Amino acid sequence: MAKDFEGKTALVTGGSRGIGRAVAVRLAQGGCAVAISYAGNDAAAQEAKAAVEAAGAPKVHTLKFDVGDAAACAAGIEEVTAKLGGLHVLVNNAGLSIDGLILRYKPEDLRRTLDVDLASAFHLSKAALRPMMKQRWGSIVNLTSVVGEQGNAGQTAYSMAKAGLIGLTKSLAREVGSRNVRVNAVSPGWIETDMTKDLPEAAKKAMKEGAPLGRAGTVQDIAEAVAFLASDRAAFITGEVLRVNGGLYM
Repeated sequence: MAKDFEGKTALVTGGSRGIGRAVAVRLAQGGCAVAISYAGNDAAAQEAKAAVEAAGAPKVHTLKFDVGDAAACAAGIEEVTAKLGGLHVLVNNAGLSIDGLILRYKPEDLRRTLDVDLASAFHLSKAALRPMMKQRWGSIVNLTSVVGEQGNAGQTAYSMAKAGLIGLTKSLAREVGSRNVRVNAVSPGWIETDMTKDLPEAAKKAMKEGAPLGRAGTVQDIAEAVAFLASDRAAFITGEVLRVNGGLYM
């Protein structure tokens, strides 16, 4: 496997499980030093760290903080640069989904969803841009969702947060491109993860049948897309939303 990330450092938020862990492992396979941030599951974080080390990362660092806290985001970036000696790639993957019909939706759930799924990417990117712009190389990859592009009943808050990430991606790409910092997004469709495994079987069946490829995606499918956009193989790509959804939404 090509060592696209030798001499580089990445922070993957929500990196202890699912897509985040797969991304961290894939970057490690490319020779990247990797920081894994997580919210609270210490056991999962240690398992992820072991997997990333086994994949070949020269350095691995785990850090626990709430991405919904702006101050914690800034402190997290400082910790990564201090512990690993820099920051070249930021993958804004951490997220949650508090589902519910809008007429019953609680204001505090809306605030939490927006803080974790959208504002976190703003705060983390803001802090990460300092080292990236100084070294005149950086790549930010935001994890949006097919739900942010086509909507979904019962997920208005999640959908608006993920749609907001697309706006953030495009605007920030225009803002920092002159410093050789690229900003892109990956938009997964139906992916088999811990977040989706408990959905009703009927819903799973409908999503699989709605995609021309006729299957759910894997975390490895997403990790490959993120690694591509983060690397110099995508050196002339910025402000892009790469759909990895099996054709569910075109």
